[in-house]
Amino acid sequence: MPDRFRLTLAQLNPTVGDIDGNCARIRSAWAVGRDAGADMVALPEMFVAGYNPQDLSLKPVFHQACMAAVDQLALDCAEGPALAVGAPYIEGARLYNAYYILQRGHVSATVLKHHLPNTKVFDEERVFDSGPVTGPYVVGDMRIGSPVCEDAWYPDVAETLAETGAELLLVPNGSPYYRGKLDIRQNLMVARTVETGLPLVYLNMVGGQDDQIFDGGSFVLNRHGALALQMPLFEEAVAHVDFTRGDDGWQAERGAMAHISDTMEQDYQAMVLALRDYMAKTGFQKVLLGLSGGVDSAIVATIAVDALGAENVRCVMLPSEYTSAHSLEDAEAVAKALGCRYDYVPISGPRAAVTEALAPLFEGTEEGLTEENIQSRLRGLLLMALSNKFGEMLLTTGNKSEVAVGYATIYGDMSGGYNPIKDLYKTRVFDICRWRNAHHRDWMMGPEHAPIPQRVIDKPPSAELRDDQKDSDSLPDYPVLDGILEILVDRDGSVADCEAAGYDRADAKKVEHLLYISEYKRFQAAPGARLSPRAFWLDRRYPIVNRWRDDG
Repeated sequence: MPDRFRLTLAQLNPTVGDIDGNCARIRSAWAVGRDAGADMVALPEMFVAGYNPQDLSLKPVFHQACMAAVDQLALDCAEGPALAVGAPYIEGARLYNAYYILQRGHVSATVLKHHLPNTKVFDEERVFDSGPVTGPYVVGDMRIGSPVCEDAWYPDVAETLAETGAELLLVPNGSPYYRGKLDIRQNLMVARTVETGLPLVYLNMVGGQDDQIFDGGSFVLNRHGALALQMPLFEEAVAHVDFTRGDDGWQAERGAMAHISDTMEQDYQAMVLALRDYMAKTGFQKVLLGLSGGVDSAIVATIAVDALGAENVRCVMLPSEYTSAHSLEDAEAVAKALGCRYDYVPISGPRAAVTEALAPLFEGTEEGLTEENIQSRLRGLLLMALSNKFGEMLLTTGNKSEVAVGYATIYGDMSGGYNPIKDLYKTRVFDICRWRNAHHRDWMMGPEHAPIPQRVIDKPPSAELRDDQKDSDSLPDYPVLDGILEILVDRDGSVADCEAAGYDRADAKKVEHLLYISEYKRFQAAPGARLSPRAFWLDRRYPIVNRWRDDG
């Protein structure tokens, strides 16, 4: 009886809806495994369709095309190792998230996902039916159980598989990133190995999809949780894992251990990958953004250059009479340090024309927020005109603090197609700027030197829409604002919780009010990279019309 089993793990980057392209990647990975003498090649959850396909899976012509593609893969990969891959599966009137095992030209087993995630960004109960918990399938002389993603977060599926004879747990995943997620995954999977006494393979996909980033980080655990293989984060990779059988069952031989970066670097790499994939998968090649001389636009420009290369990034300064000389100098310095194109488009002329056009209607009123926002909306109009003319996607630059309290102008600086820093609080924006200035990695296309002048990081934040304006004129200082938002948004806490944490009640009530009345802006905001479990969009869904306030 053979006492060795080679499993090839393909941690790859699918595109939702690109069935032909995804299948080409599957065939390529299978060929690598075949040439390496693998007994089986495994890919992640729903790889044929791409993940997360959301309601696309419900479209009959789509899930039928995915199933036909699986049948063709079985024929194409008949002579060689078994192939395991995820795709939709229909049986009668029921639609499942399935994991297919292909051997000798046909589908030899189909595993149906049992636990359907219905929290945070997932609402699989709306799309798929829950499959029954079944026993293991056989590849060669190995009996393998495959809890599909969420199925491994609970003990029941793994325990049933162990009780029915599984010798290895292979867990295919579409598990998106948020800060600290890898530790959570590994702790849960260690629990499964301890409970079952079986080795476990955790196989995750990689790549950006709308707001979600799949970070890879696949790993292999031996019995009792000993780490045998760690694949890289945020990178495509193919790894071969050799299992040997002894008196106490199968055990993985120790493989490569990829470096796991700290959460600051993970956040930054996630934003770079998210933008790079969003561009590639939507068909754009170039971006532009308004460069104000402030810290937010500076870090967005840096992310863009690191993701796409300086030749694909246009920075535009759109000054008014309130734009300081420092901001003009700082914006040009950032563009020069990054090596990207820098254009200068003053808005004084367009602003005078708009002021003149509105003068008869505004007569007798005082100047205020309306006139300030005209400046922002003119900038949005001009940037969108450049985007339209040159086919460059406009990036927005609002951080999570501003997005939360509506300190942004709808149809103005909120105009654009993607926001890389949408889930970064302002205080973390400063931290990320300092980190990027001190570090360069091979996956960055930008300069090795510090791209953001220290003065940009040190100066008080200002929208510069009126004389001597500071963000702190309208908002609590950012450390206070972000602390309150972290309680109200990330922890779903109360005003009383803010008070208990040492924050002033008046500040907490003001922030809570701004948070609720700004919902309509977020509803129309550009998507952006999800870095936390409570990002704005699918993680946090609140009504636009909402009169409830916390009076406790």
